Amino acid sequence: QVQPVESGGGLVQPGGSLNLSCEIPKFSLDGYAISWLRQAPGKEREAVSCITIRDGRTYYADSVKGRFTISGDNARHTVFLQMNRLKPEDTAVYTCVVDIISCTVHTNNYYHTTQTGFWGQGTQVTVSS
Repeated sequence: QVQPVESGGGLVQPGGSLNLSCEIPKFSLDGYAISWLRQAPGKEREAVSCITIRDGRTYYADSVKGRFTISGDNARHTVFLQMNRLKPEDTAVYTCVVDIISCTVHTNNYYHTTQTGFWGQGTQVTVSS
């Protein structure tokens, strides 16, 4: 199993920004969808964003549209999640998942019921004043 490695989480004030990174060293992301999931205590797991590297198509949850931007660089084996105008409700553990899926699966809450692909260990994002 290949384990993605997330970084960039931390504590920020509301309205602030963070840039999360998901790196899979020496692993080609072409042909995969890379998703960012998050889960807060007492809340269901939520797919925040997704990207397919080969065509750059993206998915965003309604709750983050206009604030978060996902991007990828297969040459660097890295996917980024730029998070702007952060809100307290964005507080969660953010996990990177690399999977042979389409980003469209998130419309059906795919990862609520299954755990396929390669999962990172997660990085904590806390938005608080």
